[in-house]
Amino acid sequence: MKKKKGVLILNLGTPDNPDPWAVGRYLREFLGDGRVIDIPWLARKLLVNGIIVPFRKRKSSAEYKKVWTDAGSPLLLYAEELLDKIRTCFRDDDDVTIELAMRYQNPSMDEVLGKMQKENYDEILIFPLYPQYASATTGSTLEKAMDIIRNWYVIPEIKMISQFWDHPGYINTMAEIAKDYDWKAYDHVMFSYHGLPERQVDKVYDDRQCSSHSCETEINEENKFCYKATCYGTTRLLAEKIGIPEDNYTVCFQSRLDNKWIKPFSDKIIEEWAKKGAKKLLFFSPAFVADCLETTVEIGEAYLEEFQEMGGEELDLVPSLNTHPIWVKTVEEMIRKRLG
Repeated sequence: MKKKKGVLILNLGTPDNPDPWAVGRYLREFLGDGRVIDIPWLARKLLVNGIIVPFRKRKSSAEYKKVWTDAGSPLLLYAEELLDKIRTCFRDDDDVTIELAMRYQNPSMDEVLGKMQKENYDEILIFPLYPQYASATTGSTLEKAMDIIRNWYVIPEIKMISQFWDHPGYINTMAEIAKDYDWKAYDHVMFSYHGLPERQVDKVYDDRQCSSHSCETEINEENKFCYKATCYGTTRLLAEKIGIPEDNYTVCFQSRLDNKWIKPFSDKIIEEWAKKGAKKLLFFSPAFVADCLETTVEIGEAYLEEFQEMGGEELDLVPSLNTHPIWVKTVEEMIRKRLG
């Protein structure tokens, strides 16, 4: 008898609609996560519900409305399209079922894992679509899955994918998409990753000092799960694949909330190059497997506007993996390898 296998593909999440009340609900769930804002519970509750959400939900709503389509949120739409394509890849595997959920909001992990529990799988693979491990993303998603599954009376074999920052298919997909952009035609190339508080990468290490573990230059046994180290690692692999010399690119971090986040900051690097007289910048966003608010609006609109205000002319964004055929094949291969 064949083993019955279930796969749960996950991404971060999105509001149910772009209206302020729905965005506020999403932000409360997202920012209320102790792995996202890692401060004591009461302080986090007061900060999120009393300050951040009331003041941020309308501004965020306006940003979401810029990317929203008639069919819904791009992040969810890309995820659903990817799910359909992966299911097609496994159409002849009657022992494998692929499902989709979001860490925050819908389709919810509680609902989808509840459905999977009833299927009585022999094994389940949890696959968060975050290339570089971070406690606030991968860690939170895997923890949530374990919190749900541990309450099941019968717990099947559980497998997980914690990161894939160096997977050849992931790198090759980005390199293939980048062929539409001649990096030599730009003054500088920027690899922009979502930011994190410095304290969160410091916590990876016993000495609580990310800065002392060669994160910008190598991957080693100590830093292999450090978000900053793997961001730099992905960049080195991708730059080498495309042929971009080290002097021609910068690794940077966006979406910061304060100055105690990982540096250098993407907007500050833009400012530096504008002051040097740069007219054309090329951006990659390797932390995002699908285009979303942080890529389309933050980089593609806000950073472009800032650059032009400082004298720049063009700021181009290389699209995310979305549902590129090589990426679809890569996801299929990762699933098959982990299922065995």
